[in-house]
Amino acid sequence: MGAQKSIHAGKAKIDFNVDLTHKLCGALLVPSLGNSSSPFSQIVGRVSIKHPDIFGGSEKLDLLWDKGLQDSNVVVAIRRPRPEWLSQQSFIIQHSITPEIAVHGMPVNRLSQMGSGGINISRFSTGVDLTEPPSTKWSTKTNIRFEHVSVINDDGRPINLDHDGFPITCSGTSHDNMVVLKQESQYAVADDNKFSRLNFQIEQGLPLLSKWLIFNRFKFVASKGVKIGPALLVTSLTGASIVGDMAPHQAFSIGGFGSIRGYGEGAVGSGRSCLVMNTEFTVPLSKRLEGALFMDCGTDLGSAHLVPGYPAIRQGKPGHGVGFGYGLRLNSHLGQFRVDYAVNALQRKTVYFGINSLTA
Repeated sequence: MGAQKSIHAGKAKIDFNVDLTHKLCGALLVPSLGNSSSPFSQIVGRVSIKHPDIFGGSEKLDLLWDKGLQDSNVVVAIRRPRPEWLSQQSFIIQHSITPEIAVHGMPVNRLSQMGSGGINISRFSTGVDLTEPPSTKWSTKTNIRFEHVSVINDDGRPINLDHDGFPITCSGTSHDNMVVLKQESQYAVADDNKFSRLNFQIEQGLPLLSKWLIFNRFKFVASKGVKIGPALLVTSLTGASIVGDMAPHQAFSIGGFGSIRGYGEGAVGSGRSCLVMNTEFTVPLSKRLEGALFMDCGTDLGSAHLVPGYPAIRQGKPGHGVGFGYGLRLNSHLGQFRVDYAVNALQRKTVYFGINSLTA
């Protein structure tokens, strides 16, 4: 449910997309994190501005603003023209505000939901992306960026302690600074009957100043899909770990729609390491409708006590969990509409709604 409008202003193109579906889903499933009664606060939407020649040298401008019920994200990207066989360069400026529920939220309803802890992460970053020319199966992307991460409450005021009086940042103040070098490599191969994907991400906090965070963060996602007649079986394995400096909100959270269904976001655990496996079996029911059976499981590998302030231990998160259930997938020209019914290990039931858009 929503509205979409495109406007051409000279060479620039402006896209407006207002989506009210998330308002309905949020009212049914997610407890409100703020007290705003403004109608504007209940709108989920996207504004996209594109210009093919912003400085007269064929530099492309992309400006994107995503607004959620409780979060927002603004990205400005300028891409320089280069031959296809050279690395493509982009200059990126980004600012986001996101409720920090996964680590500092309070589990409720037998871990099936997470209540607000009154903590929000405001993140400003700027840097350069380098995308290598793709080979037949591998693609690589490298970026270096400066990040200023500050912590605010629901009223927008800086804070440095959680509701139990433990520090939220690594520095002990209301903000952390870091320069991060990140490399991401992806392998993908597919045919009519199967596919395989492997994604590696390595982030290194550079020691440019003594007060800036120094760490090494690693994450991988491996997935395999096999067709069994008209049906499709997909299994994926996600693992991650971080060593060195870290703020509690940098912990890997487990639980939620994109992790272990049947639990609230981060309700299973949050640690320095994690391992999550997802399996889904989909069967076509009609031309556009699919049925799905799924099972998710994961663990923090006993690393919750290694997170500063021990937020997962204080909140009584188990550190491991399993969820299973079934769902429907409706494919349309607007994207794929998803409905999942999940049950967690405590027999608590949760319904999830989601939309996978066809457009970036």
